[in-house]
Formats: sequence, structure tokens, C-alpha cells
Amino acid sequence: MSTGLIIALIVIVVAVIAVAAVLAGRARGPRRGSSLKRRFGPEYDRAVARHDGDPQAAERELAERVERHGSLREQPLEPARRREYEARWTAAQERFVDSPREAVAEADRLLAELAGDKGFPDGGQYEEQLAALSVHHADHVHGYRRVHRAARPHGAGTRDGTQDGARDGSTEEMRAAMVDARLLFDDLVGDDHHRDSSRTAERAEKSVRHQPEKQQDESDGGSRPARTDGRGHLPWAFTRRHAKGS
Repeated sequence: MSTGLIIALIVIVVAVIAVAAVLAGRARGPRRGSSLKRRFGPEYDRAVARHDGDPQAAERELAERVERHGSLREQPLEPARRREYEARWTAAQERFVDSPREAVAEADRLLAELAGDKGFPDGGQYEEQLAALSVHHADHVHGYRRVHRAARPHGAGTRDGTQDGARDGSTEEMRAAMVDARLLFDDLVGDDHHRDSSRTAERAEKSVRHQPEKQQDESDGGSRPARTDGRGHLPWAFTRRHAKGS
């Protein structure tokens, strides 16, 4: 076989491999993008916006997050530790009424500490911790981003470049950040605990239904039990008591 024929065959083989790689990449791209959209939800859209509307760049970033943190296994919390976190979060919410800035700062610290206890990167590595949380709690991780931003001094930005929400540290922005952050907090303290609490509440409700009804008049001083959120906490209603400066 002549040298020229060998070279021609090599060129043809290389060209076929290159074309096959391109076609495979095109076929794999939409599938990967669809998978990442399902996994990250609104976090996918934020990543695309952060990359100036370039979905390929956003997907590369999100795929890298999955590669780094996808194998992470969350650690369960001891019941006493969970109760401690819940008490601290309740205290932070109550503090918001008089000291919004201190409340969001405490919520920011609390989420960082809680995530660390659950097995995520240490809170001192905020960006890395946020990336890991986004892989496993994509629906609510933005609450951490918002409260972290609200807790920072006026004018201090974050490297994630997000534009959601005001950066002026207004009371309304801090309130909204606390509400969003609570969703992530509830995720992290444990779904099993939530289900246990819901079952306990359901059993209690059934028990009450089987008791003879008692008529109570407001004039006797009778009162109805306070409604809770299913976790034993009173709902955080700013409509009843507003923070100073709102």
C-alpha cells in the first residue's frame, strides 16, 4: 500500500471520527440541558441569566456543580440539635420586629452553620456551600443567597452576580429574604421530622373529632387553639405586627 493511500485513509478516519463526535455532542446537548432544567428548576434560569443568556455556558457551570457535589450525602440531625436550630430561627424571626438587620445576619449565620452540620462545605466557603446546596435543594437555595446578600453592608455585592431583589437593604427586602430563607431552613432541618409532626397533628385532630363538642362563647373567655404551620410553629405573619421602618 502506497504512502499516499495510507495518508488518505488516515485523513478519512479522522474526519469520520470528528463528524461522529460533533453529532454525538449535538444529540447529547439537548438531553443534558433538559436534565439540568429538571434538576435545578429556577436555579437553571438564574444561571442562564448570569451567563448573559448563554445556556451552554450555564449548563457547563451546573454540570460542574453536579460533578463536584452530586455524590454528597446529607447527614441527619440529632433531635436535640434540630430543636436548638428551630428555637434559634424562631428567635431570629422575633428579633426582626425591632432589629431587621441583626435578624437577617443571624439567619445567614444559622443557615451556614446548619448546612455545615448537614454535611455541606463549611460556611466559611460561602460560594462553594451555595453551589453544593443548589445541587440538592435547588428549589429553595435562592433564599440563602437572598438573606446572605441582605445581611451584607450596603453596597457590598456577591460574586454570583445575581440581580434578583433589591440590594438597598430595605426592610421589605430583608423581610422577603427571611421568608425565602425559611423555606431552605425547613428543607434542611429534615423532611422526616416534618412528616412526623404532620402525623402527630393529624392524630390529634382525629382525637378531637371524637370528643363531644363543647359550645364556647367568646364572652366566657373561651379561646380557640392557635393555628400552626404543621411543625409546631406559629405562622410568621408580618401583617399583624410590622417591623420598625417598614
